[in-house]
Amino acid sequence: MKSTDLLITLTGDKREENNVTIAFTMALTAKKKGLDTDLLILSYGTYLMEKGYAEQVDIGEPFEPVKKLMDEYLALGGKISVCNACLKHNGIDVENLVDGLDIVDAEYVVDALMAAEKTLQLN
Repeated sequence: MKSTDLLITLTGDKREENNVTIAFTMALTAKKKGLDTDLLILSYGTYLMEKGYAEQVDIGEPFEPVKKLMDEYLALGGKISVCNACLKHNGIDVENLVDGLDIVDAEYVVDALMAAEKTLQLN
């Protein structure tokens, strides 16, 4: 597996809106700095990947709404990896996910963590 400059893991959904916002803010900031960045979504975080869900997360100034951060991150070529087992466990239909995601398995998660230069974990 190719090394990633920054791997950000996120397990929270709108109930942890501060961590969600920080994860997307840092991912976008890293991408703007030219870093190879992977935002790894696990556990309840998978709900954020459903169409319409991210619009519910906006903690206000000085932060941007999560949907805006996500859209800009993806538009810049940012990578979002989503745990397939977590999707299934949470009853999320892959047909209802936002575009541009990579669906990954546990082997990918372990390999990505081991190959990353730096990690930021928001749980």
